[in-house]
Formats: sequence, structure tokens, C-alpha cells
Amino acid sequence: MTFWVFLHFLHSGNSIHFHRNRKNIFAKQIIESFRQSSVSQPKATAMGIVGNLSPQQRQSFDSQGFLVIESFASPAEIEAMRKRMDGMLQAFDPTTTASIFSTKNQVKLTSEYFYESAENISFFFEEKAFDDNGNLKQPKELSINKVGHALHEIDPVFKEFSCSEKVSSLLFSLGYKKPVIIQSMYIFKQPGIGGEVTPHQDNSFLYTEPKTCTGLWLALEDATVVNGCLWAIPESQKNGLVRRFIRGDDGVYFDRPSLSYDQKDFVPIEVKAGSLVVIHGDLIHQSFENQSSNSRHAYSLHAVDTDGCKWAEDNWIRRKVEPEPLYSSGQT
Repeated sequence: MTFWVFLHFLHSGNSIHFHRNRKNIFAKQIIESFRQSSVSQPKATAMGIVGNLSPQQRQSFDSQGFLVIESFASPAEIEAMRKRMDGMLQAFDPTTTASIFSTKNQVKLTSEYFYESAENISFFFEEKAFDDNGNLKQPKELSINKVGHALHEIDPVFKEFSCSEKVSSLLFSLGYKKPVIIQSMYIFKQPGIGGEVTPHQDNSFLYTEPKTCTGLWLALEDATVVNGCLWAIPESQKNGLVRRFIRGDDGVYFDRPSLSYDQKDFVPIEVKAGSLVVIHGDLIHQSFENQSSNSRHAYSLHAVDTDGCKWAEDNWIRRKVEPEPLYSSGQT
């Protein structure tokens, strides 16, 4: 199997067609029932970090497999991250690499660049960004799919948010004892060319024994059904992990075929900028192509626990340096 798969996304051979009229009142009511206005403010105690989710929020997450927390990031935090990324793009020389990120196809020639991105800040283009001669069809700022996967470690602006007390408090609420952020991505979902992300589970790509992956998806712009918001099958995490994405000696592969999903089972997760979507590692979720003239920027983190858990050696990420935990529940 050839290479180009990214850890956050599962891919299938068939396109999923987006129907704009599929948003309905029932789906909207479901999402509104999951939505929470904010997290309570974490309180400093002698015991260290404490949780910031209410019992109702935790119950909703456990039941449905995802939770929307509005106003998780402040306008100042959003502006800082977007401004920082603008600076990175201005400094980026696209001639240094033409790595194309695709959720359907993999390009073996870029495998090492992808592997090394686990501990670097690397740039990946949309596959529709190039013409037949391999030249960008529009400015680089409108051609990048994502930047990853160590923004949270290397860049001070993204590290400040990723390692913030509110992120730690959220993970503490979910039962994490010694969590690490294993990867981070700035996702652009470019207008017109922002590709679809087929149904997948995050535990497929970031597997621990026992399973501990949780996705934290922060909207840096409003996400709608038109510009490619997330969609999910509520309660699908209760069915367990479908398949794993494995890195072997000859590349990467899935250990079993993809399942087919009924699109009417998905509900859209439309959110305002600053909202955080917390995603269970076994939740089936996806996003469609951006069919609008507006981008849909997001900052995505994935956390796993390191207390009593083993990182699978055949995961695509094989770090040379172990990541620092956000906290240890046994320390003050």
C-alpha cells in the first residue's frame, strides 16, 4: 500500500457527496442538546489541577461521544494563533517541499517528511492546489491543507494554549492521570479546495493499550455545513474500534477494510469560533469538502494518557524524544 495518510483521518476509495439540504431540525436539536456554554473556571487547590467539566457535561460526553464547549478560547487567543500562523506561512518557502495531504491517496515519496513531522512543524498542501505541471494554482496561503504535528511543543503561541490550565483541567475531568499531547494540527479547510475527511476514529491512528485518545478540535472560525464543519454519529463510540492504522517495515496500512456508513446517521456539529469540540477516540466522525468562499480554520490536538497505558509501537508516530506530560495527578 502506498503512503500518504494522515493520522487524524481515515480514508476510503469512494467519495462522500455532500448534500447541503441534509441539515434538518432534528439534527439541530440533537446538537443543541450536546452544546454547553462554557466550562467552569478551574480552581487551584493544594492537590494541584482539578476538573472543569460539570457532571452534566461529562455525562453528555460519555453518552454521545462528543461535547461542544462554547467560548473555550478567547478572541485574544484565537487572534494570537491565527496571526502566528499567518507569520509562519509568510516565512514558508513552498519550493522546499511539495508534500500533498490527501485523505484518499498516499504518495510514498513524501513518507519520511510525514514521519518526521511528528516532532516538527511541517507544511502540507491540498491535493487540488497544483496544476498539471505541479505549480500552485493560487497563493500558498490558500493552498495549504494543514501544518503539523508539533506546534504544541515548538511554537510558543500554540504551546501556551495547548498546555494551558483549562486544557489540563478538561483532561483531568475526563479521567486522565498523566496526559500528553501527542500531536497538533492547524487545519485550514481552504475555500473551494478544502478536501473531505472520510469517516474515521482517532484511536485508529493513535492507539494505546488500553485506548485513551481524545481529540480536542478548536474552531478558529465559524464552522458550518457549507464550509466543512464536523459531522458525527452520536453514540458510535459505544461500538468500539473498527480498525487500526499500522506502520510496518514497508509502510503503513489498515489492518482491515473500512466499513460503510449510512450518511443519515451523521449529525452536523456547527460551532462558532472559539468553541471546542471534544471527541471520543472511538467516535465515528467526518467532514465534507468546503464548498463555500470562506475558509474554516481550526486547531486540533490529540491527547493520550501515559499512566498505566502503553503506546503501540506500530503507531505511525515513533518519537525520538518522549513528550512531556501536562500534569501528573499524583503531584502537586
